[in-house]
Amino acid sequence: MDKKSKSKRAIKEEKVKTLAEKIAKAKTLAFVDFRGLTANQVAELRAKIKAAGGQFLVEKNTLISRALRLSTIDYRLSTIAGPTAAILSYDDEVSAIKEIAQIAKTLGVPTFKFGFLDSEILDAEALENLAKIPSRDDLHATLVGSLTSPIYGFVSVLAANIRNLVSVLDQAAKAG
Repeated sequence: MDKKSKSKRAIKEEKVKTLAEKIAKAKTLAFVDFRGLTANQVAELRAKIKAAGGQFLVEKNTLISRALRLSTIDYRLSTIAGPTAAILSYDDEVSAIKEIAQIAKTLGVPTFKFGFLDSEILDAEALENLAKIPSRDDLHATLVGSLTSPIYGFVSVLAANIRNLVSVLDQAAKAG
């Protein structure tokens, strides 16, 4: 083989750099303990999170710690212990976390460890509360509904006067 193979250290450095870039792009980052999930359940969870605009990553804790260190996120190394998966949300801050919470509600696993919203650290309880927030699309729909409601009412009031006028003219035509 003429091609020079990369050393293990170089491969790990590339992984750390790639992880740091993904962490920097993510709006929300959550860490979960995924013990108890079968391979099929993990694959299903990955697909759901990907559909929600996120990513489910399983890497060595030391590589994740180093990637966090490269990014500007403040963290404690002791919080990353045991089997840990990282959930990164790129599009919507809440959607990938909602998927984790929904699976956890039905199966009992995975469990949240901690996470980050921008650079603010969130504990497991805060992540569970974040999962209860409606998605961005639901909030947009609620806002649009709230904004259009007065306009719809105004149009209905104006249309009622015209309807009443037409009704009165129709009854006058029938009577006379």
